[in-house]
Amino acid sequence: MANIETALKEAMTIEGAIGVALVDYTSGLTLGVLGGGAVMDMNIAAAGNTDVVRAKVRTLEMLGLTDTIEDMLITLETQYHLIRLLQNRRGGDALFLYLSLSKNRANLGLARHQLRKIEAELEV
Repeated sequence: MANIETALKEAMTIEGAIGVALVDYTSGLTLGVLGGGAVMDMNIAAAGNTDVVRAKVRTLEMLGLTDTIEDMLITLETQYHLIRLLQNRRGGDALFLYLSLSKNRANLGLARHQLRKIEAELEV
């Protein structure tokens, strides 16, 4: 099992990673961030994407769908923003991993696979 710091460091080894955050979308609190640098303020990005996750969860509830969200992809001109909702958390924590990737350097399929692996090993 990996702690938050280890999980974030592992996410930053994904090819093309710009920054990563672990976020509680019920409270909007960021539990950890890494990277971003001059390219992106990861705390602002994490907070903004909390609203995206809340809106999608609320929409699924209004539609009466019982499926769970695995991940969401936002494609920009030069970046991918990958949001992976963490499943089966003890205590019902509503967490997501937010990963920003350089579109020129990233392999989206591999990044999704690696985030699933990180999720499976993460102990919060």
